[in-house]
Amino acid sequence: MSETPTPAQAMILWRLLGRQGTALNSEIAPRKAEREALQRAGFLAVEKEGRSSRLTVTDKGWNWAGAHLREPLPPTMRVLQDWLTRLHHHLSATGATLAEFVGPAPERTPSAPKARTARPKARTKARPASDVAGKPDPGEVRTRIERAYLACTGGRKATAVRLSALRAALADLDRATLDAGLAAILSGDPAIRLTRIGDPKALDAAERAAAFAPAGEPFHEIWIQA
Repeated sequence: MSETPTPAQAMILWRLLGRQGTALNSEIAPRKAEREALQRAGFLAVEKEGRSSRLTVTDKGWNWAGAHLREPLPPTMRVLQDWLTRLHHHLSATGATLAEFVGPAPERTPSAPKARTARPKARTKARPASDVAGKPDPGEVRTRIERAYLACTGGRKATAVRLSALRAALADLDRATLDAGLAAILSGDPAIRLTRIGDPKALDAAERAAAFAPAGEPFHEIWIQA
């Protein structure tokens, strides 16, 4: 596709932005061809989540949307077209950004596993924690976090790394596993600190989505002492 989404593709972006930039594919059910075109063009990120896929508007998608609030939509979407035009005028008058108006997406919590009926099992030899259900143990997660941090900094310590970059470097770990590792760091790891970015203008939608907020106060960066 070109650098300008078609009206049908724009509708997918507007639906996601109405949900603060992210939603499950099953919740909005876009046409596969349109979704994949947005993904190829870099307007949309897609990651597996449960039995569905999570669609998230990228920085490029947010930037396009902020600059094209008056972009033509299908005739059947005239009401939305009028509201987006009003929003354009509001943002122009106040100097606010689209991301500030929409606000950050809420922190996602992993869904609880379904209860299963217990069945007798043959006795087996105990396995290391890292082998159980394919999940790494806390010590392994701690080691992987440090390795990913050094990969992001080119081997340097005492340098702040955004959690969005850390999550990308550890994309094979599910969010719950990585968050558990970050929680262990917060509980008293003297070598690693998590820090916040107080200026909301310094954060885009991807940074907000990557934040770790165990008690409602989000952390945005990780820092390993030299």
